[in-house]
Amino acid sequence: MSELYISFSSSQGKGTWILVRGDQIWLKDGNLPTGNKDVLPRFESDANAVKVGHWQGRPVWMIEWPDRNSDPEMGDFFSLRTLMESGDDALFQLAGRGVQLATFFRTHRFCGQCGARMRVVQDELATHCDHCQHRCYPRISPSMIVAVKKGKQLLLGHSPRHRAEVYSTLAGFTEPGESMEDTVRREVMEEVGLKVHNIRYISSQNWPFPHSMMVGFIADYHSGEIDIDFNELSDAQFFDVDALPLLPPHGTIARQLIDLAITEIRQQQ
Repeated sequence: MSELYISFSSSQGKGTWILVRGDQIWLKDGNLPTGNKDVLPRFESDANAVKVGHWQGRPVWMIEWPDRNSDPEMGDFFSLRTLMESGDDALFQLAGRGVQLATFFRTHRFCGQCGARMRVVQDELATHCDHCQHRCYPRISPSMIVAVKKGKQLLLGHSPRHRAEVYSTLAGFTEPGESMEDTVRREVMEEVGLKVHNIRYISSQNWPFPHSMMVGFIADYHSGEIDIDFNELSDAQFFDVDALPLLPPHGTIARQLIDLAITEIRQQQ
């Protein structure tokens, strides 16, 4: 058996465990469990546990909670955002990787080319179809996220997917044939009808909701009046940096971009 996988039913190995149900993770007292599998709630599974990395010198294993099992007798399942908002970026990224891999294996049980059953490849993170030789790897979907500056103001939008009070930066997925900068220009134009320029790459963040790579930019307003696409946003405004609405939590790339853009604006005043 490859070190990427261990038999959960017979394993007595120790480590940190990411127990996944759908897009949620199991926590006890707000923490990922560490130890042998006895630290987890009791359940039956014939699946292998998948190594997702290391944490504090210990391996980190992901195992899915089978749908046939009832709710756990201890602890509970929580959104990944619970870990994200705890401020531990490294642990959030590991847990996110676990959820992403669970999603991959769950959605690639059958071949998308011929429909045959796929098998898990033992020496890499992949599934393989022995019927037509099609091989699949975990998918990452690139997207841009951008903070747009205009003088001492910052463009922020409210999405129906956000809490009612939270305003954030604009974001959108890259389309085939686009550069990331092309995505910034197109998405800002489509969502709010504005042209931007001076687009600068800042950083990226793997975003496991469910499998995005958020590529962060800061850009300057060029021209146009706000014309909201209400299929994407419920509101968008330029806010003075001294009168900002409720912002995304720390730990998100959106907040990182907002804080950096605010710093740039204040330095230019």
